[in-house]
Amino acid sequence: MERLDPSKLFTTFNDVTPGNPIIPRKYILTHSDITAELFLAVGRQFDGKPTSPIQGQVLAKWRRYLNGNALYGLVQVDAGKADKTISSIRYKIFQQELPLALEAIRFGDRKFFEAHPTLDDAPIWITFASVYPEFRRTQYWGTPGKYAPA
Repeated sequence: MERLDPSKLFTTFNDVTPGNPIIPRKYILTHSDITAELFLAVGRQFDGKPTSPIQGQVLAKWRRYLNGNALYGLVQVDAGKADKTISSIRYKIFQQELPLALEAIRFGDRKFFEAHPTLDDAPIWITFASVYPEFRRTQYWGTPGKYAPA
C-alpha cells in the first residue's frame, strides 16, 4: 500500500462472507472530504444510501471474463448538471485517486483475496461515465495484487 491509511478505512459486509460469493460481489467506496475517512460496503448488491452525483464514489463488481473473472469499476465523471470544466477536474481527480480507491477495496476485502488468491491476478477495468467523449472511456488499471499491502 502506498497511500492507504488503514485506520481511516471502515468496511461493512452485507450478505457475503470473507470467502463467498465471488459473483455477485459488489463494492461501493465513498469518502468524507472533511475527515478523509473511506467507507467501503461489500455485498451482493450495491447497498448503502445513494449519494449525490457530486460526491465521488467508486462502484465495482466481479464479473466473468474470458476463462476467469475480472473486477469492473464505474465512476461518474459528470457532477449533476454536465459542465465540461467540472467534468475535466473530476476526471483528473479520479485518475489521481483511483489507486487509493483500489487499495481500499483490496485491503478492505483482504480475507476474500486470501480465500481466492488467483483473483489478485484478475484484470481491473474502470469505466469513466461522462456525456463528454474525451472523459468517457474504459481503462485497464492492472490487477488487485498491484494494490495489495506490501
